[in-house]
Amino acid sequence: MNYSNLASKSYKTASISTVSPGKLILMLYDGALKFMHEAELGFRDKHFVRRNEIVNNNLIKAQKIINELQNSLDLSVQGDLPKTLNDLYEYCFNRLEIANVQKRPQAVKEAYAVISDLRSAWADMLQKQNSTEQSASPTQRPASTANSAGSMLHSA
Repeated sequence: MNYSNLASKSYKTASISTVSPGKLILMLYDGALKFMHEAELGFRDKHFVRRNEIVNNNLIKAQKIINELQNSLDLSVQGDLPKTLNDLYEYCFNRLEIANVQKRPQAVKEAYAVISDLRSAWADMLQKQNSTEQSASPTQRPASTANSAGSMLHSA
């Protein structure tokens, strides 16, 4: 038994289970971006079989994360944002599917740009949320916290 891997998995599980929903969404964005980046690098591999394996495996992982983001959306939230996010996730999922089937690195770049923008916007929202909480006095804490911000659109 590899205790190093077991300890690493235990640490990851503990860190994920204790993080706020808002931070969890940020981690999902980071994971999707990481796997898309790895797929882009895979397209450069000269060995045909290895290239296809790297690209395929990483794009499938990114698609799973995007699917999780999409499935966690709370579409009952009022306004256009949940539907817009749903449409953007669908677009990215489809672009990655095309990239994988047709071996088009440009499609990965397109999905990467969208997820990167969403990640930046989400990080900004969390930072502003945390700044508001820190500047409020303990008796005047705002009702919406980083946790509720994460669960407002995504029911993580």
